[in-house]
Amino acid sequence: MAHPTQILASLLKKYLVKAGKKAKDLARRRPKLTGALALVLLLWLFCLPRPLFKKPLCTVLEDRRGELLGARISDDGQWRFPAADSLPDKYVTCVVAFEDKRFYWHPGVDPISMARAVWSNVSQGHIVSGGSTLTMQVIRMARDNPDRTIWQKLVEVFMATRLELTYSKKEILSLYASNAPFGGNVVGIEAASWRYYGKQPGLLSWAEAATLAVLPNSPALIHPGRNRDALLAKRNALLDKLRETGSINDITCDYAKEEPLPEKPLALPQLAPQLMDRLTHTVKQKQSRFRTTIDKHLQEQVSQILVRRQEVYRGNGVYNMAAVILDVPSGEVLAYVGNVPDAGKEHGEDVDIIAAPRSTGSILKPYLYALSLESGDILPASLLHDVPTQLGDYRPENYYETYDGAVPAKRALIRSLNVPFVLLLQKYGLERFHFNLQRLGITTLSKPPDHYGLSLILGGAEANLLDITNTYACMGRRLGAFYDRNGKYGSDDFRSPTFLRSRQTRSETRITDQNDLLSASSIWFTFEAMRQVERPNSIGEWEMFEASRPVAWKTGTSFGFRDAWAAGVTPQYAVGVWAGNADGEGRPGLIGVEFAAPVLFEIIDQLPWEGRWFDPPYDDMAEVPICRQSGFRTGEYCETDTLWIPKTGLKSEACHHHQLLHLDASEQWQVNSDCESTANMKHLSWFVLPPVEGYYFKNKNPWYVSPPPFRSDCTGSQDERAYSPMQLIYPKEATRIYVPVDLDGKLSSTIFQVAHRNPDIEIFWHMDGVYLGSTKTFHQMALQPAIGNHHLALVDKDGFRLEQDFEIIGKGGK
Repeated sequence: MAHPTQILASLLKKYLVKAGKKAKDLARRRPKLTGALALVLLLWLFCLPRPLFKKPLCTVLEDRRGELLGARISDDGQWRFPAADSLPDKYVTCVVAFEDKRFYWHPGVDPISMARAVWSNVSQGHIVSGGSTLTMQVIRMARDNPDRTIWQKLVEVFMATRLELTYSKKEILSLYASNAPFGGNVVGIEAASWRYYGKQPGLLSWAEAATLAVLPNSPALIHPGRNRDALLAKRNALLDKLRETGSINDITCDYAKEEPLPEKPLALPQLAPQLMDRLTHTVKQKQSRFRTTIDKHLQEQVSQILVRRQEVYRGNGVYNMAAVILDVPSGEVLAYVGNVPDAGKEHGEDVDIIAAPRSTGSILKPYLYALSLESGDILPASLLHDVPTQLGDYRPENYYETYDGAVPAKRALIRSLNVPFVLLLQKYGLERFHFNLQRLGITTLSKPPDHYGLSLILGGAEANLLDITNTYACMGRRLGAFYDRNGKYGSDDFRSPTFLRSRQTRSETRITDQNDLLSASSIWFTFEAMRQVERPNSIGEWEMFEASRPVAWKTGTSFGFRDAWAAGVTPQYAVGVWAGNADGEGRPGLIGVEFAAPVLFEIIDQLPWEGRWFDPPYDDMAEVPICRQSGFRTGEYCETDTLWIPKTGLKSEACHHHQLLHLDASEQWQVNSDCESTANMKHLSWFVLPPVEGYYFKNKNPWYVSPPPFRSDCTGSQDERAYSPMQLIYPKEATRIYVPVDLDGKLSSTIFQVAHRNPDIEIFWHMDGVYLGSTKTFHQMALQPAIGNHHLALVDKDGFRLEQDFEIIGKGGK
């Protein structure tokens, strides 16, 4: 016996063959009718427009969980959101019960509803019901709601059946909900839910869902002052119907009826307008809905902090602030407040400060510190020069114009000293630093290195807050994952931040043994120094900035007090803060530690604390003997301590500050074999700094003892000639000195200064062969040389001579 499916297939085949013969017979006998039917079929197949709806949409910004961050009205002035992926069950239940109870069963047209509508209209003598299904209403809205005529109704019926063939019932419901009118310029369920109830559709109550289900039937009733009793009656009637069908129980129905109707439309959230602008202009594929990585709760917290701070700062003429938070492991942007929302139009509240290039101040110093550790140019404790410095026409100065002579590299970063970092940049290489800044992620360096010069490290270039914060996040990502990767590195640790939640998984990070930029140990030692960053107090001393948890952080202040920066990083978060004025106006006292740092720590205190710090990457470190006083790798004559350093530091230079001095028996004089028997000599290791460095170093370090001078009978020896007790502070080398002209038309004075190992010695000053006088203890003179070339000669009482050429350039000089 044949299988039932085989029998069914056989019957269907016979039917199709028979139908085909009849169609051919009809076409032969009635060709015009057949052609007309074919034309109607063709029209039916292609009657739907593509796309179905062409109206402009709002730009919608959502956080990582789909909560609304903000929306921008569409080009035609309507609040019309893009269609959502799904509709809330309550609303679907309400709208089907109210508009089209047989929606899931009919093919686009409901004959029962249509017949009832015809009967009602005839019996009443006018149109009281249209009998339109939800599918027909979708067609009507897609055709811009033409006049209600019999012909238009037939067209809707014709197109509705075709719509049912193309779209699922769920899709048709979505089309209806997204394009239905809800009063005024509100279109679609999502816009209506936010405008009338201030919530996403999924959170609507039964009363709210019922109100929005009946509203498109009479959208004008929603406005205050209209016949809102009619709207209330419609809503309550729908709630009663839901109770009758068992969709809700008696208690739910009664409570729902007690809920009031919404009042005037609510303003939509605008929590991240600058981010919306950024995405609208940078995302290549045009989108109307952006699901971002932003955490709405954090976004609101940061906004509130900035608003509160700005209320205080505006009293000092500081009107704009910005902050950004990144998730370190993923690189996702968790908060993006591009400006204080109520700064005012006159103060540029719409400017996206996070993306704006601004002068960096000292915020780049940790990058140079880390890169110099990586290259082996420094160790954390190795001494850097910190003395008055003239580099051509450029003369960097420390914030309080005080100097340490020599300072450990780590301390120079902790105290954010300018001169040591300018000299370190000169040693590391301007071109190399410029190139590696770009590799780290600083995207605003559009000019060649020579354009910025050595001032690059002190704010001579511009960067934006996102790049700065992201670079610290990338460093934290590489360090934090070091042990998880068994001491290896991710090929994309240094990458751009992520703004959008992608449904596609990011390609797996390639793990490699090669460190292409910064090693884990260089980053760790940099972060350890940044954990101890200090702030200057009112008298120029330095003190710790208290933090409630471990944070590696750095501030920056641009020239002219135009930009105050602060950036901090923990194993989980990187935070950046900027304060200033969008128009670039500087304000006295606008410095990073006073304006940006307090905001940074207030934000960090609001973040969940992971309760840990970065683990030291011992696999990328080496324990070696280090010179106790200079911080370099131990030399021949050093006293040593054993310390951990980056492995890259193994190629750093050995200490050159310790020398073996030959002293007489009293240890008060240096001697040599020309004036003393070797048997009577004492040979001592001595920590020796150049005269200028020693001059300043001793003021901060009383334990420092300059090398003893040579004994008088050793004068003129080769060893003494190689030993220079004097060194010019200014001018340090042959240079051109620009001297401004005072109001009386005379050249201003220039301060010439020299350092001597023996501060009590007398120095005699000569210029161009003319004796000027002598100095003791404080070796400086205010001179007014004429415009032109000059020769300065200094001689101490022991006969040591120091000479220097220089040129004076007055007003208009070249």
